[in-house]
Amino acid sequence: MKKPISTNKAPAAIGPYSQAIQWGDVVFISGQVAFIPGSGELNNNTFEDEVNQVIDNLDAICKEAGGGLDNILKLSIFLTDLSNFDAVNNLMKERFSEPFPARSTIEVSRLPKDVNIEMDAILSIEI
Repeated sequence: MKKPISTNKAPAAIGPYSQAIQWGDVVFISGQVAFIPGSGELNNNTFEDEVNQVIDNLDAICKEAGGGLDNILKLSIFLTDLSNFDAVNNLMKERFSEPFPARSTIEVSRLPKDVNIEMDAILSIEI
């Protein structure tokens, strides 16, 4: 059965979608950008700030679902500038532990609110 997951520790959806959906022991997290929860403002002073906020938002949803970043099986990263690839890799090494999730990194022409990065994730939790 499809179960919505939501938390006020991550930004509310800005459209007709759920923060995450659980199906059995699998959770699908919608794309996260660098909104600061509760404020509606972007944390985009630097690219690193933006990436860390996105990861914080993912982590909050993972925790609400009963897991954490280490439960992420697959991570999709959308960048507006692929020259930021190395910066993302460095922050991934700081924020995630091995074994790292499977990952796709895709350059796109534009993202909502003109952010530089968006991530979505699939995780597995114990039920």
